[in-house]
Amino acid sequence: MTILVKFFGDLRKKVKNHEITGALPLKIQLESDGIETIADILKKYAITPEETYHLFVNGVYSGLDKKIHDGDRVGIFPKNMALLYKWYFTRKNE
Repeated sequence: MTILVKFFGDLRKKVKNHEITGALPLKIQLESDGIETIADILKKYAITPEETYHLFVNGVYSGLDKKIHDGDRVGIFPKNMALLYKWYFTRKNE
């Protein structure tokens, strides 16, 4: 299973051996070996949940327990890029 993960802002620096270009998100095609949820992606790259603020799966505001499936697109935003989503959207978990 392959998923596309986009790391935004300072979280891009946490992913080793990848080139960061300007302000663009770092895009990684990730084989899902042992990855079932967003929390598993964070663990893979040694990112703590406290470093993140907004998580999206296929454009849907999601929580750490959201299940990841083949072909999904995951966006992970750091705390310093917080927006008002939490007041207007409900996090989706499975």
